[in-house]
Amino acid sequence: MIKILPNIFTTFNLFAGFYAIISVLNHDFFRAGWAILFAIVFDIFDGRIARFLSVSSRFGLEYDSLSDLISFGVAPSILMYEFALKQLDKVGWLVCFLYTACVALRLARFNVTTDSAASYFKGLPSPAAAAIVAALVLFLNISKGTLRLNIHFFLVLMSFLAYLLISSIEYPSFKELKLKKGENFYFLVFFVLGLTFVSINPPLSLLIILGVYVLIGPFLVFKNGSSKIIKRVIKKKQ
Repeated sequence: MIKILPNIFTTFNLFAGFYAIISVLNHDFFRAGWAILFAIVFDIFDGRIARFLSVSSRFGLEYDSLSDLISFGVAPSILMYEFALKQLDKVGWLVCFLYTACVALRLARFNVTTDSAASYFKGLPSPAAAAIVAALVLFLNISKGTLRLNIHFFLVLMSFLAYLLISSIEYPSFKELKLKKGENFYFLVFFVLGLTFVSINPPLSLLIILGVYVLIGPFLVFKNGSSKIIKRVIKKKQ
């Protein structure tokens, strides 16, 4: 029973992703968005449980990837298409297909180059990309038309996320995050403050937090690139 516990959570992930698709077909974007977010929670736990119990397997890795493709590749694409990009007809569904294809490529690359000890992800993790889509749809759905975005914004967003998924930009994985003695209390305080912040307006709060995470990668690339250019200029002057 213990050995299949991670696979049970993976199945919950797959179920949530499939439910999100069904909700989109019923034009219930609110439930679809939350289903994708719940799928992310299950995806986080299945990997953590597998490593904690030392029951990781090749089967579990492949099953997890297939489930992720549904929950974080197909479901967000269909959600965004029905929510906004359907108005653009062929261009809309092609961009959504591009996003789904990039998620598949991202997962395939991860499977063949994965390093459990790595402190970073190569390319934007697919759950983070899906969370951005879900949180944005939830926020706009709750605003009930008080905030309207140009349809081309969604087109650019999906294209940008697709690029980040297959890019070589490094994102922190937080796998090596360990608390030292005496830091548990401060972590708890930080967690309570974060929970309070998110509870005020969950979709907006998640959108802000995830937006910061998504932009961390490009920012670090720009920062490192600028530093190298400045060092080269200084060397030439010397």
